Amino acid sequence: MTDDANAPWLIVGLGNPGPEYAANRHNVGFMVVDLLAGRVGGKFKRAQKAQAQVVEGRVGPPGPAGRRVILAKPMSYMNLSGGPVTALRDFYKVPTAHVVAIHDELDIDYGVLRLKVGGGDNGHNGLKSMTKAMGAEYHRVRFGIGRPPGRMQVADFVLKDFSSTERKELAYFVDRAADSVECLVTEGLERAQSAYNS
Repeated sequence: MTDDANAPWLIVGLGNPGPEYAANRHNVGFMVVDLLAGRVGGKFKRAQKAQAQVVEGRVGPPGPAGRRVILAKPMSYMNLSGGPVTALRDFYKVPTAHVVAIHDELDIDYGVLRLKVGGGDNGHNGLKSMTKAMGAEYHRVRFGIGRPPGRMQVADFVLKDFSSTERKELAYFVDRAADSVECLVTEGLERAQSAYNS
């Protein structure tokens, strides 16, 4: 598959399915694609060829200048995300360079964004699974959640809901992350990095 400027983009929010995980820090990727789905006026439905929910739409200027996007939430658990993402990539004929993973990032302060392409998984099981399935050359929108307090285990921290203090700003940060995805898709990585890598 070549990196065709007119090829669609696959925007993947990483998270765990089920209401018990919905407000977890680990599910911030789902929160961002839910917001993007609202912006494109779509409702998530089950994908035909993958264990995922998808919304198809366009972002950017109206008409042919808009970019076609497939928003996706894998319905496998986080550590198995690679299978559904690869199936969607192949089904929609999306170049790997047009795949974007939105995920929580421990090594960045809460609410800070970092956009990049390629790189390691930093112990993130969703990224680990995606990279194993299709290589590392996809885009990442890294949403900072900070480190666990005290001696709390990482696994416990990421599977807890955002704190009441964090929730006061969460909607703003999720909105900003959604803006960064739209900028990445319509204007490219460098432009998005200069605008959003806070």
